[in-house]
Amino acid sequence: MPELLLELFSEEIPARMQARAAEDLARLVGEALKAAGLQAEGLKSLYGPRRLTLVAELPAATAPVEEELAGPAPEAPERALTGFLGKVGLDEAVLPAIRAAAGKAEAGADIAVHEGAGVTLVVRKEKKGEKLFAKVVKPSVPTGDLLAKHLPEILRKMPWPKSMRWGGTSSFVWVRPLKRILCLFDGAVVPFSLALGEDDGHRLASSDRTEGHRILSPGDFAVHNFSDYATQLAAKHVVIDPVERARLVREGVAALAAAEGVEVVPDEGLVAEVAGLVEWPVPLLGRIDDAFMDLPPELMRTTMRVNQRYFALRRPDGSAAPFFALASNIAAIDGGKAVAAGNERVLRARLSDARFFWDLDRKQTLETFLPKLETVVFHAKLGTQGQRVARLERLARYLARKLGADVELAGRAAKLAKADLATGLVGEFPELQGIIGRYYALHDGEDARVAEAIAAHYRPAGPGDAVPSEPVAIAVALADKLDQLAGFFAADERPTGSGDPFALRRAALGVIRILRENGLRLDLSDALAEAFFGYPQAVGSTANPEFGLAVAQEAMKAGFQPDPKSDHPPMVAAFAAGLLDFLADRLRVQLRAEGERHDVLAAVLPGGGADLVRLLARAAALRAFLEGEDGANLLAASRRAANILRIEDKKDGPHAAATDAGLLKTAPEQALSAALDIALPEARAALAAEDDTTAMAALARLRAPVDAFFVDTVVNDADPALRRNRLGLLARLRAAIDQVADFSKIEG
Repeated sequence: MPELLLELFSEEIPARMQARAAEDLARLVGEALKAAGLQAEGLKSLYGPRRLTLVAELPAATAPVEEELAGPAPEAPERALTGFLGKVGLDEAVLPAIRAAAGKAEAGADIAVHEGAGVTLVVRKEKKGEKLFAKVVKPSVPTGDLLAKHLPEILRKMPWPKSMRWGGTSSFVWVRPLKRILCLFDGAVVPFSLALGEDDGHRLASSDRTEGHRILSPGDFAVHNFSDYATQLAAKHVVIDPVERARLVREGVAALAAAEGVEVVPDEGLVAEVAGLVEWPVPLLGRIDDAFMDLPPELMRTTMRVNQRYFALRRPDGSAAPFFALASNIAAIDGGKAVAAGNERVLRARLSDARFFWDLDRKQTLETFLPKLETVVFHAKLGTQGQRVARLERLARYLARKLGADVELAGRAAKLAKADLATGLVGEFPELQGIIGRYYALHDGEDARVAEAIAAHYRPAGPGDAVPSEPVAIAVALADKLDQLAGFFAADERPTGSGDPFALRRAALGVIRILRENGLRLDLSDALAEAFFGYPQAVGSTANPEFGLAVAQEAMKAGFQPDPKSDHPPMVAAFAAGLLDFLADRLRVQLRAEGERHDVLAAVLPGGGADLVRLLARAAALRAFLEGEDGANLLAASRRAANILRIEDKKDGPHAAATDAGLLKTAPEQALSAALDIALPEARAALAAEDDTTAMAALARLRAPVDAFFVDTVVNDADPALRRNRLGLLARLRAAIDQVADFSKIEG
């Protein structure tokens, strides 16, 4: 099939926008072609610093299309008839023929009233009377014509995160000034321009020309197809494939590092970014001045990455190496020595700035920065960072007691965890919060566990980040996330379908991962209530002290019944329940991502309590049970019993889970009742002992008597007493199963 080649050549596109722009371009072009009746094959988009490229194979033209449109009756008002005629491309001159044919059509025989210009108009008799029908033939349209029509529209509505105007008075915008449009179909230029009425569109029009590397191969040249395009650009120092550029960067810097006996600190994000900054990657190695090698490696790495897009190197033992790597965009005649030397000078200046803050901050202890947090607003509804520190210290102590961590160390770590936010170095490099706090705490002589907790309390920062494992660090990390969740939920700043500005979903997943991966037993209901309970005393004058209780009151109005055993006020317990639902939803999302059955989790949630590890253990036991024959059969029986009870309860229920032994007339119902008398207490005792396998085994023994009951017993007996007794027996069966899981939540 003929080939489409489209290139949009501009000034430098920000690296972070290139991939999405290429996807958007391919999507918009694909949608427009599909709507026009063309199916693109091999649609591929490429991107780089100065160009977005799209290539695809398309038919030479659209196929002719015939469609039949139903219209009004021939006796319909003139306005209705002319509207239909206009829709199919005809005018009112056809009206007399339509009126003349009215009432003359017979079943199975259309009366033609017009034929020509691709439209055949007939009167047809149907069951409800006569009706007009138009057969419209849409002729084949050359693909080049469709492209010329749709591409200017597509380019004008490209959804850039940020765009700009430049020169002249045109309303056309692009991420950076657009310089050229190369558009070929089957080797010929697709002629179009971006002019729209009086808007000249910067005088941009399609052509067959593009440009090579700005410095190494300046000037424009013509291309004939994609193969020619790729070959000529490669000869003119442009690697058009972003994957290939990333490979050249990755392998190039790795080879230079290996030659010095060191290795590159892995950073695929930086590889992708650098690949978006250079068209002709030339890896180079620079040296770090020995005077800076005593700085924390994280600080040097951040300085190099954030400010200069340099790659950090390390020795085999993990310590920082006195080198950095970069990718130049030119192949210099001196092998890059001057480029490397220039970058070394720039890095010295950057590291000198970092050292200034490093040395200045350490002239005082980390604790002395705390007063500054009293003037830093955490959130308008949640008080200052200083008030948050007080809450974290209180909550970390509470959690430490629950988790077996050192209470004093947990409190101390929580008190200092946010102190580095007021330091000069973290002000300059926010990415290092927590990490710099650890270094400063060690410098001050704090306990190593306190220092590690300060560094780890933000973790996990993402799906690939490790969770804290030391008890003190766990207590502080959980305190940080639970305080964040409780505060923003109480302030009604909850995530929506379109946004999560305060990263509450990430905080919830962090709590889940910390508990799961460390196997920690913690009642989240009490922990969340404790986190919330700290707010009325802490919000001070920046918010209404009752703001959180209002949320709890709404939950109570909606019918929530708090646990009477809770140590916290009822309304606080109600609030915690709403947060537990949010955490449960996040857990289901994570289980789905892991390929686990989230419906099994939903089945154990109603009676599973707020102990996450216990909940997952019950879910695992239930999953194993359902995978066996007994579990599958009992699930079917449970659903049957539930369906019968649902129907009969509407008539004269609810039916209590109780039976009269004297009314158990048949052997199957007697056997089922006896089996329930044994299984119910066994399962209850096993669950109390957290022996889920035994509880499931007790239920499994119900399979045979349940099967026999449904085979040989009529539940809706003519005798009302027998009917009610048998429904009570089914209610007992449902109660026995419900104490383990809500089988109605099981899918399949």
